[in-house]
Amino acid sequence: MKMQVRAYYSGRVQGVGFRYAVLGIAGQLKVCGWVKNLDDGRVEIIARASEDILKNFLQEINQQFSDYIKDSSLEWLPVCLPDGELSGFGIKY
Repeated sequence: MKMQVRAYYSGRVQGVGFRYAVLGIAGQLKVCGWVKNLDDGRVEIIARASEDILKNFLQEINQQFSDYIKDSSLEWLPVCLPDGELSGFGIKY
């Protein structure tokens, strides 16, 4: 069953390749969604996949950027958009 998660990361997560690393991890795990820098210095991620894949996705992000992430928050969401509305993974500007 597909799940969707909204994650916010704070710390030194902008200007260190965070979005591009998340893009690579998402591609490897076939996660759909996007990653975006926010004006307040945080990074926001919306991701959709099976729950197991999303947990691996988030774990990989935390492992790769453990020295940079100060805080994170997760919100598990019902899948509310049809699959075609969120396909692939990209960086939003």
